[in-house]
Amino acid sequence: MTCNHEDSLAPAQFLVENIELLPKGRVLDVAMGSGRNAIYLAGMGFDVEGVDISSEAVNSALEWAKRVGVTIQAQVAGLEGGYNIRKSAYDVIICFNYLQRSLMPQIKDGVRKGGMVVYETYIVDQARFGKPKNPDYLLKHNELLDIFRDFCCLRYREGIVEGRKAVASIVAEKV
Repeated sequence: MTCNHEDSLAPAQFLVENIELLPKGRVLDVAMGSGRNAIYLAGMGFDVEGVDISSEAVNSALEWAKRVGVTIQAQVAGLEGGYNIRKSAYDVIICFNYLQRSLMPQIKDGVRKGGMVVYETYIVDQARFGKPKNPDYLLKHNELLDIFRDFCCLRYREGIVEGRKAVASIVAEKV
């Protein structure tokens, strides 16, 4: 199987599959990378902000958004030091392929009541397929479900997807 650049620009399938559940409004894309999900959501009518530690990724996302005719806000910031998610500031917070357990309380507090979290990242089984292998960056089985146990879980899946990656994915509503 070949991997081309266009594949990396496609939004996450789990996000696309669950877009109808999300309340329109303000979105924060945590660890946004190249902005594929932020740009998709902006194109669907959401007011999107993103944050990433890589200035190259943020600049690339802003340029790409401009090319496709959508507006996103994006900032360069390290999530492990100094950056704080504002409390009750977002209707939706998304995070894909990034795990920082210490950030979870901020993600949960950053969503307004009735807002949603869409989170997908690797689980321990990923180590057999490739990176990441460090357990600090891999969820244990059912860990994502446990983290959001005080939210209403609307969609959840955990396991091997596309035959090549092991992930846990959740859409959860703050009640």
